[in-house]
Order: sequence, then structure tokens, then C-alpha cells
Amino acid sequence: MSQSFSDRYGYQAPERDISIREDAPPQLRGAIVALATRAGMHYSTLRAIVCETLLALPDPNNWSEVPNIRDEVIWRLDDCEWFKVYDIAEAIYAHLSNYISISDDLSSQFSDGLNQFLREQGIGWEMENGKVQYRGLDSFTHAVKGAEKALLSTGRSLAASELAEAVKDISRRPKPDITGAVQHAMAALEATARHVTGQDKPSLGKLISSLDLKPPLDSALEKLWGYASNEARHGREDSVLRVAEAELIVGISGAVCSFLATSNN
Repeated sequence: MSQSFSDRYGYQAPERDISIREDAPPQLRGAIVALATRAGMHYSTLRAIVCETLLALPDPNNWSEVPNIRDEVIWRLDDCEWFKVYDIAEAIYAHLSNYISISDDLSSQFSDGLNQFLREQGIGWEMENGKVQYRGLDSFTHAVKGAEKALLSTGRSLAASELAEAVKDISRRPKPDITGAVQHAMAALEATARHVTGQDKPSLGKLISSLDLKPPLDSALEKLWGYASNEARHGREDSVLRVAEAELIVGISGAVCSFLATSNN
């Protein structure tokens, strides 16, 4: 596929601040159709994917690609719940991943275009390896992805897995599992601390003094552990964590895991 003017010369619309989370605005629904067809997908194939995802039967009266099947695809996407739109995007990626030409990886073309659109529209989701997941502030994204890479490269796969689960919990649709995200983030920190200290049983709270953190980093980590324990690990009827708070805890946990993993090798 030949490059567009903006691709050739490196022009992109500026990223917007994230303002859309639990929604799939009309512009996104239309963009998914455009990106799928740009990747070479016929409307009839796209309809089959949409109907299968929505557990709906195709309209037998619509048999021509344009305008009948095209219009059916558009109205089905317009009419479905917001979270089903992201399910459809994942299904399109899965289909395209089976068709890799010599010059183009069609699934990557689709996901790259989708991610660019999501950033330009301020939508807080992104596609990673065919799965739509939570997209936070740049600091959150860099901290978590950097931590996962650092943990895996230093043989701390358990901690990396816990951190990945934390992101999955924040990404759950239609309602994020905030408590689960915090619990997995703390489990990642605990697993990293146990690996660093060589102690397999103590909780993170008891391991902090053995991590050789300079003040006030040690007390800051103690406060993070205490806050997470009170708000999520033990549960409180009078307190409800917000997504932004969970994002902060997961991001800080990722940064600390990365620091511990790389500074103790």
C-alpha cells in the first residue's frame, strides 16, 4: 500500500488529553469500518465478523456489497453497546492476522491506524498484540511497559505476570476491576521484593526494611503498601477507589519494580 502524504512527510495530528474511557463515539465506529476496508477486507467479510461478535444473524435481504451490506455493517456498529465496538476491533485484528502479504502485515496496519486514531481523539484505550487494553497517561504507560521489560529481562517472570494482570484488570469492559488491579500491582511489588531479598515468605510490608532504600523512599513505599492494603487488599465499605487512583498505584508499583529489578543485578 502506498504511503499517504502525511505518512511520507511525518505529519500527525497532536494527541489529545484522554477524555473518553467508557464509550465508543460515532467517529471511532466509522473509523473501524474504514480501517478494516483499507486493509482489504470486503464488507461481506466484515459483516460476518460483526454479526458473529454480536451474536446476530446477517440480514438475508442484503446481498450487494455496496450499499446494502456496507450500510448493514455501519448500522450494526452504530447500534451496539460501546464495549462491543472494541470486541469487534479485536475480532477484525484476529481475522487480518491470518492474512499477511509479502509487503504488508494487514493486522499491524489495522492496529497502527486504530491506535493513531485513539490517541488523536483522546480515547483511553489502545490495541496491543490484538487486544484492546487500558491506555493511561504517558507516565503510566512508560512505567508499566518499562517495568515488564525489566522484570522479564532479569528473570522475574512472576512479577511481570502480576503487573500484566493489573493492567488487564484496569482494562476490563464494561467495568474495570480496580480492586484487582491494585492487588496485582502489590503482588508484583511483593514478588520483586522477595526475589531481590531472597526471602520467599514475608509480605512486602516486612520486606521493605531489607530493600536498602534510602530515606524517604523506604517510608514512601511503606505508605503505598499501607494505602493499598486499606483501600483494596482488605476492602472497606466506606471507601471506593477511583480508576485514576488505581492507575497511580499500578504506575508507581511498576516504576518501583523496575528500579528494584535493575538496581539489584
